[in-house]
Amino acid sequence: MTGFAPVRAGFLGGGFMAAVHSRAARAAGARLVALASSSPERAAQAADRLGIGRPARDAAELIAAHDIDVVHVCTPNRDHAEQTLAALAAGKHVICEKPLATSVDDARAVVVAAEEAGVAGAVPFVYRYHPVVRQARELVATGAVGRILTIDGAYLQDWLLDAGDTDWRVDAVAGGASRAFADIGSHLCDLLEFVTGRRIVALSARTSTVFETRAGAAVGNEDIAAVMVELEGGALGTLLVSQLAPGRKNGLVLELHGSSRSLRFAQERSEQLWIGSREGSQLVLRDPDAPGDRGLSLVPAGHPMGYQDAFNAFVADAYAVLEGASPDGLPTFADGLRAAEITDAVLTSARERRWVDVAPVTARGASSLKSKESL
Repeated sequence: MTGFAPVRAGFLGGGFMAAVHSRAARAAGARLVALASSSPERAAQAADRLGIGRPARDAAELIAAHDIDVVHVCTPNRDHAEQTLAALAAGKHVICEKPLATSVDDARAVVVAAEEAGVAGAVPFVYRYHPVVRQARELVATGAVGRILTIDGAYLQDWLLDAGDTDWRVDAVAGGASRAFADIGSHLCDLLEFVTGRRIVALSARTSTVFETRAGAAVGNEDIAAVMVELEGGALGTLLVSQLAPGRKNGLVLELHGSSRSLRFAQERSEQLWIGSREGSQLVLRDPDAPGDRGLSLVPAGHPMGYQDAFNAFVADAYAVLEGASPDGLPTFADGLRAAEITDAVLTSARERRWVDVAPVTARGASSLKSKESL
């Protein structure tokens, strides 16, 4: 941000993700201007708790504010597309929590609106920003892994293990037709495509809703998804997504098997990359000098980094776009649309019990961007 005025950030939502976003914005040198939540009272409480300049009466007031450059959308899923479209129409840049929208059509509309407005849009698929993930991507890109043959991936959590566990996400109106896959399976698929450089072209899925009701309310989306995928080039993979896996808090794991080597990344051990071969295997620790690190390592080897560090790096990249930079690997609205299309294919396959071709992204990402000063 050297040589430019600080980015002025506003936040929609006052929960956990707003806290994560605001910490990342502060680390990137932004001014935390305002926050709106579900009521003026909650906005005042959250703004005070998070150290954000002022509460806004509602989302409309925040979006209309002239002293905000970027809007961080951290509200329930059903509000993402509507609030993002309103912010884009006001000329604001947007960082929107995933899912970008709860339908493919709405996600596509957001991508098109950002392109037409000439503003930046990003979606926090932040696991791309673990330094060892970049190292794994570099090993694949340089041919060290060989031809990708198979993939074994999972994202497992346990926070909805019991029938009494509930959240707004289990309501299909508030959370969307997909929950487990849209919420965490989207991260797994994004990581898979990012590291391999190959798209999922077809899939076959089954989903399961273990509890039809939670805390007396109907459940409208899935707890578990099991997916078989085919990638460009013919590689096959199996993906398991569950929010009912006892003991797994944030168990995102991606393992690639190539014709020369295998790679395994486990988010709960994010400082480590397992590299396997017939001659022997090794566990490599994060190293700032490793290929592909690109300066993501903020501290020397042996000083652990984690989820918030990855999020901070993502937000710093998103803000850098406002100053004319083109950061490598920044997940944009096009990636949010991609996630919506894969999620739609999973639901279609599970409902119709058949293989489904995965459509390509049908609208470009926001690539022709104006700087903050030109808006």
